[in-house]
Amino acid sequence: MNQIDRIVEAAGNAIWGPHTLLLLIGTGIFLSWRLGGIQFIRFLYASKHVLLGVRRKDGSQDKSGDISPLQALMTSLSATVGNGNIAGVATAIALGGPGAIFWMWISAIFGMATKFSEVLLGVLYRKTNPDGTVLGGPMIYLKEAIKWKGIGKKLAVFSAFAMGMKALFTPSMIQSNSIAQGIESQWGIDNWMTGIFLAIITWVVIVGGIKSIGRTAEFLAPFMSILYIAFGVSVIALLWREIPGVLSAIFSEAFTGTAVAGGFAGWMMGVRYGVARGSYSNEAGIGSAAVAHAAAKTDSPVKQGLIAMLDVFIDTIIICSITAFVVLATGIWQSGSTSTAAVADAFGATIPFGGVVVVLSSLLFGYSSMITWPYFGEQAFASIFGFGIKKWFRYAFCILIILGSFLKVNTVWQMGDFFNGLMAIPNLIGLLAMSGIIVKVTASYFKNQKEMTQ
Repeated sequence: MNQIDRIVEAAGNAIWGPHTLLLLIGTGIFLSWRLGGIQFIRFLYASKHVLLGVRRKDGSQDKSGDISPLQALMTSLSATVGNGNIAGVATAIALGGPGAIFWMWISAIFGMATKFSEVLLGVLYRKTNPDGTVLGGPMIYLKEAIKWKGIGKKLAVFSAFAMGMKALFTPSMIQSNSIAQGIESQWGIDNWMTGIFLAIITWVVIVGGIKSIGRTAEFLAPFMSILYIAFGVSVIALLWREIPGVLSAIFSEAFTGTAVAGGFAGWMMGVRYGVARGSYSNEAGIGSAAVAHAAAKTDSPVKQGLIAMLDVFIDTIIICSITAFVVLATGIWQSGSTSTAAVADAFGATIPFGGVVVVLSSLLFGYSSMITWPYFGEQAFASIFGFGIKKWFRYAFCILIILGSFLKVNTVWQMGDFFNGLMAIPNLIGLLAMSGIIVKVTASYFKNQKEMTQ
């Protein structure tokens, strides 16, 4: 296992070198510039359409697709709001110092434009399968939009394979590992028993496909997010005297670094873990959200893209920040405790039953990711190997949930970083190549909206 740990860590560090960090943030900055800061100027517009979906007044009932636009958002949010928001933030701080949170914020702000773009393309180039279901995502738009010397097809296959592998190995094992760690620390239940329980309740939902997943996510995502936010804000309110110091540490150490290594190496670790864990948490740039949103009942790629970018804001700017503030304000990050256990200790040191709240949130967050990511993975593999693989993918996913529950914490997180990077590279290259299409479709949509209101 020690040899495997070293190999996985080396692979994760190699994939998340300066090249990937620059590509991820650089793509977000470039798309933000070309789209005129769409994440800022259209934020309220996007929020309005989400509220229309909540009130069932978005007019999606008669549109083609598998699930409503709101269910697509909640499915995507269920996939992103996982234990990356709890354990991922804690490990980012432990390895990269408080400054890692600054870089997590930066990746999220510009990642909103990236997610808007990939979802727009996912809906624009989606196709209908022989069984009537919808297939979309980077494995489709890379192949359909980039024709030059077959590069688009190669990027699509690479992206699909990476997405399938990430879906198969990391959401299953990372989520079950984080949940099992928290439950074992609070109640002493063996990790393998938690793993078996999680595998069973995951199978019950994913066997019904995207419609079953969408219905579950529509209830689960808002409930778990509100629960964690409410308790997190309560803890921060009790620790309000520490918040100025926390903010000072985040901003000052973003450019100096007090990670496990000092100086420039420490600064680079802060950037590396902040951006990598931010990417794992909000998934902007890796293309997975485009798979969920491509299934939405909509005829507007732009509108669905605007709805999609809000999950980056909710996931990272709100939920991840709550975790970071609590962990830093209590000083738990310097205790040697990691993963979900660190966050549970931080909450528990501040409010009664705080640790129980974190473990419950970890269970809900992890479960939401475990019921949504199999859909992404099976869709990706189906584009390569055919639709017969879906059933076998679901079996393998549930088996790996059990395995992941008792692996070492760092091993599974490094695997997550590695596969995330593999997914991000072809997708980001494609987004840069297709930026002209993204800008043209967006401009046309808002021009038509303006003409309709005149």
